[in-house]
Amino acid sequence: MDVDIGNALASVASPGVSREALERLDERVATAHERIDAGRADDEHGYAALNLPERTDPEEIRRATEPVADAEALITVGIGGSALGAATITDALGSDTETLYLDNVDPAWVSARLESLSLEEAAINVVSRSGTTAETLANFLVVREAFEDRGVDWTERTVVTTGDSGPLRALADRHDLPSVRVPDGVPGRFSALSAVGLVAASVCGHDVEALLSGAAAEADTLAGSLFECPAYAYGATAYALSARGADVNAMMPYAESLETYAEWFAQLWAESLGKDGLGQTPVRALGATDQHSQLQLYRAGPRNTLVTFVTPRERPDREIPDTDVEELAYLGGASLGELLEAEFEATEASLAAAGRPNVRIELETVDEYELGGLLYGMEAACVLAGELYGVNAFNQPAVEWAKKATRGLLGGGSFEEADAVAEKTALRVER
Repeated sequence: MDVDIGNALASVASPGVSREALERLDERVATAHERIDAGRADDEHGYAALNLPERTDPEEIRRATEPVADAEALITVGIGGSALGAATITDALGSDTETLYLDNVDPAWVSARLESLSLEEAAINVVSRSGTTAETLANFLVVREAFEDRGVDWTERTVVTTGDSGPLRALADRHDLPSVRVPDGVPGRFSALSAVGLVAASVCGHDVEALLSGAAAEADTLAGSLFECPAYAYGATAYALSARGADVNAMMPYAESLETYAEWFAQLWAESLGKDGLGQTPVRALGATDQHSQLQLYRAGPRNTLVTFVTPRERPDREIPDTDVEELAYLGGASLGELLEAEFEATEASLAAAGRPNVRIELETVDEYELGGLLYGMEAACVLAGELYGVNAFNQPAVEWAKKATRGLLGGGSFEEADAVAEKTALRVER
């Protein structure tokens, strides 16, 4: 993962950050790196996520997934970090194995997706550290019933990813289901490089070792200066621009396969940094699609947005056929890849010409090694940004509030958060 922050400098953009300001900020980056290094050394909660490349055991994951290695479809039941990391990996890399991520409880959507699958050839991966996540367990019960209704023994087709105790652990033990352990001290949104994200990759036939090797290579770049570490360069620049008014971060990969990655980034950035009135609102975009819509806002709207591009240097390509339409003749002899690269460069230049900050993140290509590095790099960038903001990047108190309210509304206990639902202020405009 290489990072180019040139178009975020004050000499190019407003808001922008000067080279001198970056050099002053670098002293704080050095201090933050010492804290991160100490947290990793002690396997502290959250910081332990940055140790996953060396701690995750690919062989354990392979053993657990071997009984379902013949699956033609994989249903992963999880929510948030229990699904997005895995979805990012399998969507980016592609596979002959159809993947379904049940990460929402919309009944029409869940029913339609299950009805579209041949469950006789499908496998289930249910993911919850606690084994009590309401959405995950509800969907798992629905999936289990669907298997039973079609006469499929779900116990022969299920892999469990959970903690050392809880209902899912008890279920796995009772039915002797293959299982893998969610690592301690790793919040869900930081768990893509653990079994949480890699079980699906393994079932889909991807190279788990290469994913971890790419992440380990990125970990080796962590150093006490943003000028020596791509991840820290990104995290520090995003923080500095946020402090100068860029309260929005539009993540815009120029690769269709990385669309889910933008969703993963949005969760990581929002849940980790949005605290104490601080943070940067992540927006999901996709090049070239959204340069025909969202770009209007980023180039001519409020000066409150950092646009982050992710682009591979190499990609599969396809030639554009010649045409006898004179207005389109310039496309003949070119390729879709060349067109997409031109679209990216034009968008990047258009923002710079308008003085709007943007950062380029480059991968060699979209493969296991590079993807592992990207995921690790953005996690490290997020942890650094949390240190610079002075917030705990690893908790999520606002999310927990809503979880308690939901549980109370469903009769899962007495929670004062649920009482707030009845206190809603209404101002209805009805037809």
